[in-house]
Amino acid sequence: MATALAVGLLVAPATGARAATATTPRPVCVSGRAGLATELSADIARALRGRSATVAVALRDPATGTVCTLRADRAFDSASVVKVTVLATLLWDADHHGRALTRRESGLATAMITKSDNAATTTLWRQLGARRVAAFLRAAGMNRTVPGDDGHWGLTQITARDQMRLLDLVTTPNPVLSDRARAYVLRLMGRVIPSQRWGTPAGAPDTVLVQVKNGWLSRATHGWRVHSLGAFTGGGRTYTITVLSQDDRTMKAGIATVEAVARAVHKDLNA
Repeated sequence: MATALAVGLLVAPATGARAATATTPRPVCVSGRAGLATELSADIARALRGRSATVAVALRDPATGTVCTLRADRAFDSASVVKVTVLATLLWDADHHGRALTRRESGLATAMITKSDNAATTTLWRQLGARRVAAFLRAAGMNRTVPGDDGHWGLTQITARDQMRLLDLVTTPNPVLSDRARAYVLRLMGRVIPSQRWGTPAGAPDTVLVQVKNGWLSRATHGWRVHSLGAFTGGGRTYTITVLSQDDRTMKAGIATVEAVARAVHKDLNA
């Protein structure tokens, strides 16, 4: 199936994936905790030093009034992280029609998030259609997200800022997603199978609950895309981390890049 192939096809990366990162911009951070913004900016930059990937970062910690961004409006192919958007759209649409998910929809949603099942995603994407997905994106304020054409959901164009906005909606009461919908998304992200729990959870303290959704995709240009969305809750606090990357030569290298950023963030936020 074309969409599944778009997400799973392995092809040689372009030579541009080996570009040097000497000009990587420094993350821009603000925080209500003295010294934390400077520390995060320096540690994220240090985690990315010498790596070939082009990386975007967006994180928010409401408890300390902290926000960090790096290339937050740069567009990336979504790969499988778009599945959180698909689930949010499904729940938002069901709430608008005053109904619960059917048993079939629940089964598809569970497979899509916990196992990153492509066939389940394609079924739900087709059921929702481009019009409903676009309507949810408008309601969510995800103004730079562009759904993939011709059913190619894995080629949806996303930005780190829009993904941070999505995680805000999932973790904080709001008029877009009901409390029940938010809890459902977090529950499935918390049940992702062990082999897919890499990425932003790296370095998370034992005191938080980890909710994650990752995406990975290789194409002829920009090599591997390796992305990770993480929501960390419990102990009276909630914070989120988004890391998007491309231009890595291997998936393993992409995971290492994402996890280097995640470890730096968890260390600083939980010092």
